[in-house]
Amino acid sequence: MSFLSKTLDRVKPSPTISISTKAAELKAAGKDVIALSAGEPDFDTPDNIKTAAKAAIDAGKTKYTAPDGIPELKQAVCAKMKRDNGLDYTPTQVSVGTGGKQILYNALMATLNSDDEVVIPAPYWVSYPDMVLLAGGTPVIAEASIQTAYKLTADQLEAAITPKTKWLIFNSPSNPSGAGYSREEMKELTDVLLRHPHVWVMTDDMYEHLAYDDFKFCTPAEVEPRLYERTLTVNGVSKAYAMTGWRIGYAAGPEHLIAAMRKIQSQSTSNPCSISQWAAVEALNGPQDYIEISRPIFQDRRDLVVKMLNDAKGVNCHTPEGAFYVYPSIAECIGKITPSGKTIETDEDFATELLSSYGVAVVFGAAFGLSPNFRVSYATSNEALTDACTRIQAFCASLT
Repeated sequence: MSFLSKTLDRVKPSPTISISTKAAELKAAGKDVIALSAGEPDFDTPDNIKTAAKAAIDAGKTKYTAPDGIPELKQAVCAKMKRDNGLDYTPTQVSVGTGGKQILYNALMATLNSDDEVVIPAPYWVSYPDMVLLAGGTPVIAEASIQTAYKLTADQLEAAITPKTKWLIFNSPSNPSGAGYSREEMKELTDVLLRHPHVWVMTDDMYEHLAYDDFKFCTPAEVEPRLYERTLTVNGVSKAYAMTGWRIGYAAGPEHLIAAMRKIQSQSTSNPCSISQWAAVEALNGPQDYIEISRPIFQDRRDLVVKMLNDAKGVNCHTPEGAFYVYPSIAECIGKITPSGKTIETDEDFATELLSSYGVAVVFGAAFGLSPNFRVSYATSNEALTDACTRIQAFCASLT
């Protein structure tokens, strides 16, 4: 009899982390590797945020805090929600966790029973389905496609909802596709949800501030106020302020749900790092210059990568509205043969051969629930991106 829980049989390790780890190991071994697999900004945390963290240490703010966040950070979240999204919340409606991932996990653990279903649009962030499985629920995958710019349509959402549906997990702009829903597109989805009052919305807004061209970010409860009482709006400081390692995520929603999430957190991790919380207060309340400085840099990188990937043989790369990812289709590469005689049968084969032969680490599309594709994170320098995309072009040209 196995010592380990049978629950582990339901989930798999994060593919994005494993690929980034593999790339790091190859680099450490002296291999020439360009990693385009990690989803984190390459910029340093802004100085005002680092200064606030140092001040918190000097002031002795190094003790336990309330399990789900200090009052000052909860108030900062409320102010941010009002300022950026036009949503009114009180501190009792806010939960702060060790990253957005914990917030999502707490909410699912607090609400899912064994017969509950969760609708997840694909392509999706790799952790969504596995967190649902860990919480005992059933993920229901609703596939988008490049034809709809990787966005879920109202008809697809309608078809995915059953009497067992408890949540829709929604992510715009999206990891991995960068797809961002316009207000009109969002309203079509919220209209469907209004017809199904038993379905709640868990919206992951982590890439809110990474929006390009004329795209204007919006969030479900903002677009449809009648969904306010059954929406959990999740966000964090990691992507917007280059604070991935600080591990602070937050959410706002109905008070009874937040209380249930607090109960789980109090018996698992308890409070997030106190110093990180004070840094996050400064991130949300302080100058927002970094966002306006970084956004055009990311947009320039997006344009570079999209152009170069579309110049690669057999690659079709849609221009996304936000985040720092592209999700090109490689349908025309499937079935092709490498110079060594290997057949590219899947997008995982493509990514494996690209890494081993040309030293470029990307994440294969099957990890995100939609194939044949791969994800590129363009959160790195133009020089590295140009080099990587040139290698991808050469790899694709070598296939016959």
